[in-house]
Amino acid sequence: MEEKALNLIQLILYNSLGIITILNPIAAAAIMLLLLSHKTTKEEILNISKMASLTILIAAIATVFFGDLIFKLFGINLLSIKLIGGIVLLTIYLNMIQGQIGTGETHSEEEAHEAKQKDDISIIPLGIPILFGPGVIATLIVLKTKSSTIFEQLMLYAAILISVVVVYLTLRNAHFISKFLKITGLKIATRIMGLIVGAIASQFIVSGAKGLWNLKGN
Repeated sequence: MEEKALNLIQLILYNSLGIITILNPIAAAAIMLLLLSHKTTKEEILNISKMASLTILIAAIATVFFGDLIFKLFGINLLSIKLIGGIVLLTIYLNMIQGQIGTGETHSEEEAHEAKQKDDISIIPLGIPILFGPGVIATLIVLKTKSSTIFEQLMLYAAILISVVVVYLTLRNAHFISKFLKITGLKIATRIMGLIVGAIASQFIVSGAKGLWNLKGN
């Protein structure tokens, strides 16, 4: 019983850490402050944090629920998804390890300019694609393929919920985090998270390539 509980905790921590790292809420909080005016009130930041977090929750659940079904519909091998997902994460890792604030898949200059013209940036571009981008989609689909039982799938949904809560708390306290870490601190945090992304990417690539090789051998 104790071993089962330990495995449960490890599974939730692994999934949560992976999702949170790819979401990179600390970098997103810094970008959010750049998109907002200095006159933005705490209440407005609270509302933006709520809407952005809700956007991530809905997008993540939809990805987990429908993602692999869509790929199966088009006859795409799930091992291929794992391999390409690892490559996507590897490109993100290369950006993060250089201390770039963001994951290299965040937003274009046009999106940033458009966001500044809007009162609400919570859904676009903050929720999508600054927080919820291709890397998160790839990670969720690969984690779904590794969840072979209903129980493991429930743990994945629990990890998504934990990740969304972390994102919400980070965005809500964006001003404090930005003042505390400053640019140097943000870059250090990004590099540390980049190492985790790199480790996850290597696991996905090796696992996907090994699985495809075995299929070819058969």
